[in-house]
Amino acid sequence: MLAIWKREVRAYFTNVTGWIFIGAFLFLFNLYFYVYNLSYGYPYVAYPLSSVTFIFLILVPVLTMRILAEDRRQKTDQMLFTSPVSVVKIVISKFLSMVTIFSVVMGVVCLCPLFLSVFGTVPMAESYVAILGTWLFGVLSIAVGLFVSSLTENQVISAILTFAFLFLGYMMDSICGLISSEGNLLTKVLNCLSTTAYVDNFFAGVFDIKGLIYFLSGSALFIFLTCQVLQKYRWSASVKKLKAGVFSSTFIILGIAVTVGVNLVAAQLPASISNLDVTYNNIYSLTDDTKDFLKDLDEDVTIYVLSGESGKDTTLDQTLKQYEAASSHIKVEYVDPVVSPQFYSTYTDTEPTQNSMIVVNGDRSKVIDYNSIYESSMDYETYSYNTSGYDGEGQLTSAIQYVINDEMPKVYVITGHGEASLDSSFQDALEKQNVEVQELNLLECDKISEDTAGIIINGPSSDFSKDDAQKVTDYLASGGKALITTNYAAQSDMSNFDSVLAAYDIQVEPGVVMEGSGQHYYQYPFYLLPDIQSADATSSIDGYIFFPDGQALTNTKKHEDKLEWTPLLNTSDSAYIKENVQEIRTYEKEEGDPQGQYTLAASVSDNETGAEVTVISSPYVFTSDMDSMVSGNNLKLFSNITGTFQSEESGGISIPVKSYTVGNLTVNRNAAVACSVLLVIVIPVALVAIGIFVWARRRKK
Repeated sequence: MLAIWKREVRAYFTNVTGWIFIGAFLFLFNLYFYVYNLSYGYPYVAYPLSSVTFIFLILVPVLTMRILAEDRRQKTDQMLFTSPVSVVKIVISKFLSMVTIFSVVMGVVCLCPLFLSVFGTVPMAESYVAILGTWLFGVLSIAVGLFVSSLTENQVISAILTFAFLFLGYMMDSICGLISSEGNLLTKVLNCLSTTAYVDNFFAGVFDIKGLIYFLSGSALFIFLTCQVLQKYRWSASVKKLKAGVFSSTFIILGIAVTVGVNLVAAQLPASISNLDVTYNNIYSLTDDTKDFLKDLDEDVTIYVLSGESGKDTTLDQTLKQYEAASSHIKVEYVDPVVSPQFYSTYTDTEPTQNSMIVVNGDRSKVIDYNSIYESSMDYETYSYNTSGYDGEGQLTSAIQYVINDEMPKVYVITGHGEASLDSSFQDALEKQNVEVQELNLLECDKISEDTAGIIINGPSSDFSKDDAQKVTDYLASGGKALITTNYAAQSDMSNFDSVLAAYDIQVEPGVVMEGSGQHYYQYPFYLLPDIQSADATSSIDGYIFFPDGQALTNTKKHEDKLEWTPLLNTSDSAYIKENVQEIRTYEKEEGDPQGQYTLAASVSDNETGAEVTVISSPYVFTSDMDSMVSGNNLKLFSNITGTFQSEESGGISIPVKSYTVGNLTVNRNAAVACSVLLVIVIPVALVAIGIFVWARRRKK
């Protein structure tokens, strides 16, 4: 067996076939590797691998076309059949020789993540799972080519048929989509022949146990079928031929049945076991909060996805599978808008976009628009938007909470004092927490209801009346919660508003804070990048908070015995205050400007009443423009603060948006060009040249 393997491996390197296979594959892979990874700076090896998948349909036939067909043509197969080695061992040896050649190529690819790590952060687990998926796909393709090669003695026919079979498997998803976009019995059977469905999961950062079983069992089946074909050639007498035919047919049916049975059993595995999330940011994994919530779910919830099976979002589909696996009360159904164009009208008047979801529990429903699943941020180098966040889990958990709860807590946005309106994206964040957001003019009410979840006062520009200030004070004294932003441009006399803050030892200093440390501001000294302090509201924030036109907050310490004062954002020691904003002549520090470290945001809790007051000293922090500067961190801070508005008894949880990608690599232009010349031109050409030289020298002998 070892001798046959050595003979076949040597044969690939003593003629041009093996060298062409390796050289051609590396040329095409390295070309995409240069474009995606070295030029664009993407850290994912899956990108070039997925781009060369189609190339397997061409290269694998080149590798497999002669492996058995040539032996039949030259009649050397008779020597093998009369040798003391069994047919099974012969077939496995030849199969492993081709896998060895292919593994040499994949071994080179395995070096790519390590090479890229020199230029930045690379998701290693994702990269090597993608490489494993490519290797498994290649192994199955080789097994198919081996089987086809056993059917004919013509290498050209073998190559053409192998390409046809592989192309059929490659296109099977599209073929099934043409037959039925919703799926039926025929498409379910045909989908078993799709060779790309599982490899796409590996490319997406999922270690797919079902895919592993599919590729290995499929490879084993084609090796088995090859053995059965060759067994028939060993018999010459007619009676023996008949017996061998019966024997072969029975075993072929049994082999196919076993393979189908193994995959049917694997298909029953829950997604939590079969789909292992290896993404760098755990995109598909459910958080512990969601798992605990689903564990206690006792009502049936149906999630309708407005998409045909062929057009579904693979990332979202993985998340939905996790929900189904986490609770027996969750059911996911795909509804093709082409087949049922008015399905949505039962739940909403506005037609949702493709791949939107409708979460239903009895009479309550909530639409999750597909556009809210992904977040985008501006790339200021290319002036294009890139996907930066994935909120599938956050939106789904929020919707499920909504449909199983009849009543939602209320959050009031206070108006009537020149407050800034709450930005739509921040209002959406509140609604994601399943709270009802309403505006409240204090002049129109006697008091703020004690069952109010929280209030937001967003940068008033004029002072409160004494009655309005008292209403806020009374609400907080009853254990209320508030998010308050201050406004440096407010009128000079804000005594009533200040009295609300003074009750919690908060004093707002006049003027605007400027930064003297270049690492703590962006472009202008008043575009602050403060130091994030350790607190519950900031624990999930990684990076900067963009803080324009901030004011200094001082702890008066008048009620230290009952108040717990927690700074959230601080400046550096080099910060200073421009007290008279209207007369600023320069942004540089001048004589008389107070200097020191200042608190820009603080949270104060009353240990006696349970009141919680968070003050942010700028009304511009919670706006979309400022939030986009730091990839959503300002919104994350807002969500963390308002997430405390709901009591533990209400069971409300809010899942933050997950980062969708790892930051791009920083590759020197000269290094990228040098690598492209080496990888795309020098190495492939050298390999093919060596193959031609070896083949030509062998021909002369």
